[in-house]
Amino acid sequence: MTFSLHPTYDDPRTAELVERLRDYLDGELADYERERGITPATRLRRADLEPVWHRSRELGFYGIHLPEEYGGHDLTYTQLAALKEEIGASGRVLAHCVLGDMGGPLRAGDILKHATPQQLDTYLLPLIRGERACCFSLTETDAGSDVRSMRTVAVPDGNGYRLTGHKVFSSAGPFADFAIVVARMAGTGEAEGDKPLFSAFLVDLDSPGCRVEDGATPMSGEHIESDIILDDCYVPAANLLGEEGEGLRIALGRVTTNRLLHCPTVLGATRRAIALTLDRTRTRKVAGGQPLLMMQAIQHKVADMATDFYAARSMTYTALAALDESREVHAEALMCKLFVAESAFRILDEAVQIHGKEGLTQGNEIEYLFRKVRMFRVLTGTSEIQRNGIAKLLAFNH
Repeated sequence: MTFSLHPTYDDPRTAELVERLRDYLDGELADYERERGITPATRLRRADLEPVWHRSRELGFYGIHLPEEYGGHDLTYTQLAALKEEIGASGRVLAHCVLGDMGGPLRAGDILKHATPQQLDTYLLPLIRGERACCFSLTETDAGSDVRSMRTVAVPDGNGYRLTGHKVFSSAGPFADFAIVVARMAGTGEAEGDKPLFSAFLVDLDSPGCRVEDGATPMSGEHIESDIILDDCYVPAANLLGEEGEGLRIALGRVTTNRLLHCPTVLGATRRAIALTLDRTRTRKVAGGQPLLMMQAIQHKVADMATDFYAARSMTYTALAALDESREVHAEALMCKLFVAESAFRILDEAVQIHGKEGLTQGNEIEYLFRKVRMFRVLTGTSEIQRNGIAKLLAFNH
Protein backbone atom coordinates (compact mmCIF):
# COMPACT_ATOMS: atom_id res chain seq x y z
CA MET A 1 0.00 0.00 0.00
CA THR A 2 1.46 3.33 -1.08
CA PHE A 3 0.74 6.75 0.45
CA SER A 4 -1.93 8.89 -1.19
CA LEU A 5 -4.52 11.44 -0.17
CA HIS A 6 -6.59 10.33 -3.18
CA PRO A 7 -6.10 6.56 -3.15
CA THR A 8 -6.58 4.33 -6.16
CA TYR A 9 -7.23 0.60 -6.12
CA ASP A 10 -5.88 -2.29 -8.19
CA ASP A 11 -9.11 -4.25 -7.73
CA PRO A 12 -11.40 -3.08 -10.58
CA ARG A 13 -14.57 -3.60 -8.57
CA THR A 14 -13.32 -1.50 -5.66
CA ALA A 15 -12.01 1.18 -7.99
CA GLU A 16 -15.35 1.45 -9.81
CA LEU A 17 -17.37 1.63 -6.59
CA VAL A 18 -15.07 4.24 -5.05
CA GLU A 19 -15.24 6.46 -8.13
CA ARG A 20 -19.04 6.25 -8.28
CA LEU A 21 -19.28 7.00 -4.57
CA ARG A 22 -16.98 10.01 -4.87
CA ASP A 23 -19.09 11.35 -7.74
CA TYR A 24 -22.26 11.06 -5.67
CA LEU A 25 -20.75 12.55 -2.50
CA ASP A 26 -19.06 15.47 -4.25
CA GLY A 27 -21.89 16.10 -6.70
CA GLU A 28 -25.50 15.24 -6.04
CA LEU A 29 -25.24 14.92 -2.24
CA ALA A 30 -23.20 18.12 -1.93
CA ASP A 31 -25.87 19.97 -3.94
CA TYR A 32 -28.63 18.48 -1.77
CA GLU A 33 -26.97 19.72 1.43
CA ARG A 34 -26.22 23.14 -0.02
CA GLU A 35 -29.80 23.65 -1.22
CA ARG A 36 -31.14 22.85 2.26
CA GLY A 37 -28.43 24.72 4.18
CA ILE A 38 -27.41 21.58 6.08
CA THR A 39 -24.32 21.95 8.31
CA PRO A 40 -22.84 19.76 11.06
CA ALA A 41 -24.80 21.79 13.63
CA THR A 42 -28.15 21.39 11.86
CA ARG A 43 -30.83 19.61 13.87
CA LEU A 44 -31.63 17.00 11.25
CA ARG A 45 -35.14 15.75 10.60
CA ARG A 46 -36.29 12.40 9.30
CA ALA A 47 -37.41 14.30 6.19
CA ASP A 48 -33.80 15.35 5.57
CA LEU A 49 -32.52 11.79 5.74
CA GLU A 50 -35.15 9.74 3.92
CA PRO A 51 -34.42 11.13 0.42
CA VAL A 52 -30.74 10.26 0.91
CA TRP A 53 -31.59 6.72 2.05
CA HIS A 54 -33.79 6.19 -0.99
CA ARG A 55 -31.40 7.76 -3.50
CA SER A 56 -28.46 5.84 -2.06
CA ARG A 57 -30.51 2.65 -2.37
CA GLU A 58 -31.26 3.46 -6.02
CA LEU A 59 -27.54 3.92 -6.65
CA GLY A 60 -26.73 0.63 -4.96
CA PHE A 61 -24.87 2.04 -1.96
CA TYR A 62 -27.44 1.64 0.82
CA GLY A 63 -26.74 -1.77 2.33
CA ILE A 64 -24.09 -2.48 -0.29
CA HIS A 65 -22.18 -4.72 2.14
CA LEU A 66 -25.10 -7.16 2.45
CA PRO A 67 -25.41 -10.50 0.64
CA GLU A 68 -26.93 -10.34 -2.83
CA GLU A 69 -30.14 -11.99 -1.58
CA TYR A 70 -30.81 -8.78 0.36
CA GLY A 71 -29.94 -6.49 -2.52
CA GLY A 72 -26.30 -5.93 -1.56
CA HIS A 73 -23.04 -6.61 -3.37
CA ASP A 74 -21.66 -9.06 -0.78
CA LEU A 75 -18.54 -6.92 -0.32
CA THR A 76 -15.36 -8.05 1.33
CA TYR A 77 -14.38 -6.19 4.50
CA THR A 78 -11.58 -4.47 2.59
CA GLN A 79 -13.97 -3.24 -0.09
CA LEU A 80 -16.43 -1.96 2.49
CA ALA A 81 -13.58 -0.20 4.31
CA ALA A 82 -12.55 1.61 1.14
CA LEU A 83 -16.09 2.99 0.80
CA LYS A 84 -16.27 3.94 4.48
CA GLU A 85 -12.99 5.82 4.11
CA GLU A 86 -14.50 7.87 1.28
CA ILE A 87 -17.51 8.60 3.48
CA GLY A 88 -15.18 10.04 6.13
CA ALA A 89 -13.08 11.95 3.59
CA SER A 90 -16.02 13.56 1.79
CA GLY A 91 -16.84 16.30 4.27
CA ARG A 92 -20.55 15.67 3.64
CA VAL A 93 -22.81 16.03 6.68
CA LEU A 94 -25.22 13.33 5.46
CA ALA A 95 -22.53 10.92 4.29
CA HIS A 96 -23.43 8.65 7.21
CA CYS A 97 -26.75 7.97 5.47
CA VAL A 98 -25.28 6.69 2.22
CA LEU A 99 -24.13 3.21 3.27
CA GLY A 100 -26.71 2.91 6.04
CA ASP A 101 -24.80 3.95 9.16
CA MET A 102 -27.51 6.35 10.31
CA GLY A 103 -30.41 4.10 11.21
CA GLY A 104 -29.92 1.73 8.31
CA PRO A 105 -28.38 -1.66 7.46
CA LEU A 106 -24.95 -0.85 8.93
CA ARG A 107 -26.57 0.36 12.16
CA ALA A 108 -28.54 -2.85 12.52
CA GLY A 109 -25.34 -4.82 12.47
CA ASP A 110 -25.16 -8.55 11.98
CA ILE A 111 -28.63 -9.38 13.27
CA LEU A 112 -30.09 -10.68 10.01
CA LYS A 113 -28.88 -14.18 10.78
CA HIS A 114 -30.65 -14.11 14.17
CA ALA A 115 -33.99 -12.85 12.83
CA THR A 116 -37.09 -14.96 12.28
CA PRO A 117 -38.98 -14.72 8.96
CA GLN A 118 -41.58 -12.52 10.68
CA GLN A 119 -38.87 -10.20 12.04
CA LEU A 120 -37.27 -9.98 8.62
CA ASP A 121 -40.56 -9.08 6.93
CA THR A 122 -41.71 -6.60 9.58
CA TYR A 123 -38.46 -4.91 10.57
CA LEU A 124 -35.29 -5.76 8.70
CA LEU A 125 -36.28 -5.94 5.04
CA PRO A 126 -38.10 -2.56 5.28
CA LEU A 127 -34.95 -1.27 7.01
CA ILE A 128 -32.80 -2.44 4.10
CA ARG A 129 -35.18 -0.75 1.64
CA GLY A 130 -34.93 2.56 3.51
CA GLU A 131 -38.57 2.42 4.59
CA ARG A 132 -37.85 2.00 8.31
CA ALA A 133 -34.95 2.99 10.55
CA CYS A 134 -33.52 1.59 13.77
CA CYS A 135 -31.22 2.48 16.64
CA PHE A 136 -29.13 0.23 18.85
CA SER A 137 -29.79 0.60 22.59
CA LEU A 138 -27.18 -1.05 24.79
CA THR A 139 -25.44 1.70 26.78
CA GLU A 140 -26.71 3.01 30.12
CA THR A 141 -25.46 5.81 32.34
CA ASP A 142 -23.61 3.41 34.66
CA ALA A 143 -23.06 0.65 32.10
CA GLY A 144 -20.71 1.82 29.37
CA SER A 145 -17.64 -0.35 28.97
CA ASP A 146 -19.03 -2.64 31.68
CA VAL A 147 -22.20 -3.65 29.88
CA ARG A 148 -22.88 -6.37 32.45
CA SER A 149 -23.81 -3.63 34.92
CA MET A 150 -26.90 -2.67 32.93
CA ARG A 151 -30.09 -2.24 34.89
CA THR A 152 -32.69 -2.44 32.14
CA VAL A 153 -34.70 -5.54 32.99
CA ALA A 154 -37.02 -7.82 31.04
CA VAL A 155 -39.79 -9.55 33.01
CA PRO A 156 -41.65 -12.44 31.29
CA ASP A 157 -45.37 -11.68 31.05
CA GLY A 158 -47.62 -14.16 29.29
CA ASN A 159 -46.68 -14.36 25.65
CA GLY A 160 -44.21 -11.51 25.92
CA TYR A 161 -42.03 -9.40 28.18
CA ARG A 162 -42.22 -6.17 30.18
CA LEU A 163 -39.12 -3.97 29.75
CA THR A 164 -38.12 -1.24 32.20
CA GLY A 165 -34.95 0.82 32.03
CA HIS A 166 -33.20 3.88 30.64
CA LYS A 167 -30.85 3.64 27.65
CA VAL A 168 -28.53 6.48 26.59
CA PHE A 169 -26.44 7.29 23.51
CA SER A 170 -28.81 5.55 21.13
CA SER A 171 -27.36 6.88 17.88
CA ALA A 172 -29.99 7.50 15.18
CA GLY A 173 -32.68 7.46 17.88
CA PRO A 174 -34.21 10.77 16.70
CA PHE A 175 -34.98 9.18 13.32
CA ALA A 176 -35.69 5.57 14.26
CA ASP A 177 -38.91 3.53 14.15
CA PHE A 178 -37.63 0.72 16.34
CA ALA A 179 -34.73 -0.07 18.64
CA ILE A 180 -32.63 -3.16 19.21
CA VAL A 181 -32.70 -3.22 23.02
CA VAL A 182 -30.56 -5.44 25.24
CA ALA A 183 -31.96 -6.12 28.73
CA ARG A 184 -31.12 -8.32 31.69
CA MET A 185 -33.57 -11.11 32.32
CA ALA A 186 -35.38 -10.61 35.63
CA GLY A 187 -34.23 -12.93 38.39
CA THR A 188 -30.70 -13.39 37.00
CA GLY A 189 -27.53 -11.77 38.26
CA GLU A 190 -29.21 -10.52 41.43
CA ALA A 191 -27.44 -12.76 43.94
CA GLU A 192 -23.69 -12.89 44.47
CA GLY A 193 -22.18 -15.38 42.05
CA ASP A 194 -25.38 -15.58 39.99
CA LYS A 195 -24.62 -15.07 36.30
CA PRO A 196 -26.82 -12.44 34.65
CA LEU A 197 -28.55 -13.41 31.42
CA PHE A 198 -29.23 -10.83 28.74
CA SER A 199 -31.69 -10.91 25.86
CA ALA A 200 -32.16 -8.73 22.77
CA PHE A 201 -35.53 -7.38 21.65
CA LEU A 202 -36.96 -5.44 18.72
CA VAL A 203 -38.90 -2.61 20.34
CA ASP A 204 -41.26 -0.35 18.41
CA LEU A 205 -40.53 3.15 19.64
CA ASP A 206 -44.19 4.16 19.54
CA SER A 207 -45.15 1.34 21.93
CA PRO A 208 -47.00 2.25 25.15
CA GLY A 209 -44.45 2.65 27.92
CA CYS A 210 -41.65 3.67 25.53
CA ARG A 211 -40.42 7.27 25.25
CA VAL A 212 -37.75 8.74 23.00
CA GLU A 213 -36.13 11.87 24.42
CA ASP A 214 -33.31 14.08 23.20
CA GLY A 215 -30.03 12.60 24.28
CA ALA A 216 -26.91 14.46 25.34
CA THR A 217 -25.33 16.47 22.53
CA PRO A 218 -21.82 15.13 21.91
CA MET A 219 -18.86 17.47 21.51
CA SER A 220 -19.16 17.10 17.72
CA GLY A 221 -22.39 19.13 18.05
CA GLU A 222 -24.44 16.61 16.09
CA HIS A 223 -28.04 16.01 17.14
CA ILE A 224 -28.15 12.28 16.48
CA GLU A 225 -28.46 10.76 19.97
CA SER A 226 -31.52 9.77 21.98
CA ASP A 227 -32.40 8.37 25.36
CA ILE A 228 -34.77 5.41 25.17
CA ILE A 229 -36.89 5.24 28.33
CA LEU A 230 -38.84 2.04 28.96
CA ASP A 231 -41.49 1.97 31.68
CA ASP A 232 -43.21 -1.42 31.84
CA CYS A 233 -43.13 -1.50 28.02
CA TYR A 234 -44.74 -4.66 26.65
CA VAL A 235 -42.82 -6.46 23.90
CA PRO A 236 -44.35 -9.58 22.31
CA ALA A 237 -42.37 -12.82 22.38
CA ALA A 238 -42.21 -12.68 18.58
CA ASN A 239 -39.85 -9.70 18.96
CA LEU A 240 -37.22 -11.63 20.93
CA LEU A 241 -34.04 -11.81 18.83
CA GLY A 242 -32.52 -15.27 19.03
CA GLU A 243 -33.00 -17.13 22.30
CA GLU A 244 -33.30 -15.83 25.84
CA GLY A 245 -29.84 -15.24 27.27
CA GLU A 246 -28.21 -14.63 23.87
CA GLY A 247 -28.53 -10.85 23.95
CA LEU A 248 -24.91 -9.95 24.62
CA ARG A 249 -23.65 -12.51 22.13
CA ILE A 250 -25.92 -11.01 19.50
CA ALA A 251 -25.05 -7.45 20.46
CA LEU A 252 -21.30 -7.96 20.70
CA GLY A 253 -20.88 -10.88 18.32
CA ARG A 254 -19.11 -8.82 15.66
CA VAL A 255 -17.16 -6.62 18.05
CA THR A 256 -13.79 -7.36 16.43
CA THR A 257 -15.12 -6.69 12.94
CA ASN A 258 -16.98 -3.55 13.99
CA ARG A 259 -13.93 -2.25 15.85
CA LEU A 260 -11.91 -2.55 12.66
CA LEU A 261 -14.61 -1.09 10.43
CA HIS A 262 -14.87 2.08 12.52
CA CYS A 263 -11.25 2.86 11.66
CA PRO A 264 -11.60 3.62 7.91
CA THR A 265 -14.20 6.32 8.51
CA VAL A 266 -11.87 8.06 10.96
CA LEU A 267 -8.97 7.59 8.55
CA GLY A 268 -11.08 9.30 5.90
CA ALA A 269 -11.75 12.28 8.15
CA THR A 270 -8.05 12.44 8.98
CA ARG A 271 -7.16 12.28 5.29
CA ARG A 272 -9.43 15.24 4.66
CA ALA A 273 -7.81 17.19 7.50
CA ILE A 274 -4.36 16.63 6.02
CA ALA A 275 -5.56 17.75 2.58
CA LEU A 276 -7.14 20.91 4.04
CA THR A 277 -3.98 21.61 6.01
CA LEU A 278 -1.76 21.26 2.95
CA ASP A 279 -4.04 23.66 1.06
CA ARG A 280 -3.74 26.08 3.97
CA THR A 281 0.06 25.90 4.04
CA ARG A 282 0.30 26.48 0.30
CA THR A 283 -1.99 29.54 0.22
CA ARG A 284 -1.30 31.19 3.58
CA LYS A 285 1.48 33.74 3.25
CA VAL A 286 3.96 34.62 6.02
CA ALA A 287 6.38 37.52 6.41
CA GLY A 288 8.22 38.04 3.14
CA GLY A 289 5.29 36.73 1.10
CA GLN A 290 6.35 33.10 1.14
CA PRO A 291 3.82 30.30 1.63
CA LEU A 292 3.58 28.85 5.12
CA LEU A 293 4.77 25.50 3.75
CA MET A 294 8.23 26.99 3.09
CA MET A 295 8.88 27.15 6.85
CA GLN A 296 10.84 24.11 8.03
CA ALA A 297 8.85 23.87 11.26
CA ILE A 298 5.65 23.53 9.23
CA GLN A 299 7.27 21.06 6.83
CA HIS A 300 8.18 18.83 9.76
CA LYS A 301 4.65 18.97 11.11
CA VAL A 302 2.98 17.97 7.84
CA ALA A 303 5.62 15.26 7.31
CA ASP A 304 4.78 13.73 10.69
CA MET A 305 1.05 14.03 10.00
CA ALA A 306 1.36 12.21 6.69
CA THR A 307 3.61 9.52 8.18
CA ASP A 308 1.22 8.83 11.07
CA PHE A 309 -1.66 8.59 8.61
CA TYR A 310 0.22 6.18 6.34
CA ALA A 311 1.12 3.92 9.26
CA ALA A 312 -2.43 3.90 10.65
CA ARG A 313 -4.00 3.24 7.24
CA SER A 314 -1.52 0.51 6.34
CA MET A 315 -2.04 -1.45 9.55
CA THR A 316 -5.82 -1.16 9.27
CA TYR A 317 -6.00 -2.52 5.74
CA THR A 318 -3.51 -5.27 6.58
CA ALA A 319 -5.79 -6.42 9.40
CA LEU A 320 -8.85 -6.20 7.14
CA ALA A 321 -7.13 -8.33 4.50
CA ALA A 322 -6.42 -10.95 7.15
CA LEU A 323 -10.07 -10.82 8.24
CA ASP A 324 -11.11 -11.40 4.63
CA GLU A 325 -8.97 -14.55 4.74
CA SER A 326 -10.95 -15.69 7.82
CA ARG A 327 -7.93 -15.32 10.09
CA GLU A 328 -8.22 -14.34 13.77
CA VAL A 329 -7.41 -10.64 14.24
CA HIS A 330 -8.48 -9.94 17.83
CA ALA A 331 -5.19 -8.34 18.83
CA GLU A 332 -4.82 -6.56 15.50
CA ALA A 333 -8.29 -5.02 15.77
CA LEU A 334 -7.49 -3.69 19.24
CA MET A 335 -4.16 -2.33 18.00
CA CYS A 336 -5.77 -0.66 14.99
CA LYS A 337 -8.49 1.00 17.07
CA LEU A 338 -5.85 2.26 19.51
CA PHE A 339 -3.35 3.48 16.94
CA VAL A 340 -5.89 5.01 14.56
CA ALA A 341 -7.61 6.88 17.40
CA GLU A 342 -4.39 8.23 18.90
CA SER A 343 -2.79 9.03 15.52
CA ALA A 344 -5.89 10.79 14.22
CA PHE A 345 -6.00 12.92 17.36
CA ARG A 346 -2.34 13.93 16.99
CA ILE A 347 -2.87 14.77 13.32
CA LEU A 348 -5.94 16.90 14.00
CA ASP A 349 -4.22 18.65 16.88
CA GLU A 350 -1.42 19.69 14.54
CA ALA A 351 -3.95 20.68 11.87
CA VAL A 352 -5.58 23.07 14.34
CA GLN A 353 -2.17 24.43 15.31
CA ILE A 354 -1.22 25.11 11.70
CA HIS A 355 -4.56 26.77 10.95
CA GLY A 356 -4.05 29.11 13.91
CA LYS A 357 -7.00 31.22 14.98
CA GLU A 358 -9.12 29.92 12.10
CA GLY A 359 -8.63 26.40 13.43
CA LEU A 360 -10.16 27.50 16.72
CA THR A 361 -13.22 29.09 15.14
CA GLN A 362 -16.59 27.36 15.08
CA GLY A 363 -17.75 26.98 11.51
CA ASN A 364 -14.26 26.13 10.32
CA GLU A 365 -14.12 22.54 9.08
CA ILE A 366 -10.82 21.79 10.83
CA GLU A 367 -12.30 22.83 14.17
CA TYR A 368 -15.26 20.50 13.58
CA LEU A 369 -13.04 17.61 12.49
CA PHE A 370 -10.92 18.04 15.62
CA ARG A 371 -13.99 17.65 17.83
CA LYS A 372 -15.29 14.74 15.76
CA VAL A 373 -12.01 12.83 15.77
CA ARG A 374 -11.37 13.49 19.47
CA MET A 375 -14.46 11.45 20.28
CA PHE A 376 -13.00 8.34 18.66
CA ARG A 377 -10.49 7.96 21.52
CA VAL A 378 -13.50 7.20 23.74
CA LEU A 379 -16.28 5.83 21.52
CA THR A 380 -16.46 2.11 20.68
CA GLY A 381 -14.05 1.44 23.54
CA THR A 382 -11.57 3.90 25.06
CA SER A 383 -7.88 3.77 24.23
CA GLU A 384 -7.30 2.41 27.73
CA ILE A 385 -9.75 -0.45 27.10
CA GLN A 386 -7.88 -1.29 23.88
CA ARG A 387 -4.58 -1.35 25.77
CA ASN A 388 -6.07 -3.63 28.40
CA GLY A 389 -7.23 -6.04 25.71
CA ILE A 390 -3.89 -6.03 23.90
CA ALA A 391 -1.95 -6.67 27.11
CA LYS A 392 -4.31 -9.51 28.08
CA LEU A 393 -3.89 -11.21 24.71
CA LEU A 394 -0.11 -10.82 24.90
CA ALA A 395 -0.01 -12.25 28.43
CA PHE A 396 -2.10 -15.32 27.68
CA ASN A 397 -1.28 -16.09 24.05
CA HIS A 398 2.46 -15.49 23.88
